[in-house]
Amino acid sequence: MKRIGLLSLLACALAGCKSIPPPTPLDQLNPQQARGHEVYQAHCQICHNDRTDTPLAGPALRGIFKKQYLPSGAAATDERVSATILHGRNMMPAQGNVIDHQDLDDLLAYLHTL
Repeated sequence: MKRIGLLSLLACALAGCKSIPPPTPLDQLNPQQARGHEVYQAHCQICHNDRTDTPLAGPALRGIFKKQYLPSGAAATDERVSATILHGRNMMPAQGNVIDHQDLDDLLAYLHTL
């Protein structure tokens, strides 16, 4: 049993696995991040978990900017995430008519805390 655990740990290390640090606690968010959390709750939480790795209708957002790539394989950058939010992708509907520029900036600030 111990050997399996060591082999799993070794395989993960060789594959470049890293544990993702926990999200910033909600009570430690700055005002912009807190507004971004409100935007997330209003527009994103129905399909995406933010503080767990469990996917819903869409992928979980925990650690989205702490990984090199998004679940789509695209680079995890503000530009790519913004484009996905504004224009949609696959089953995700476009939010460009729903979220204004300030809401998007606040949402990105919040996503960086996950």
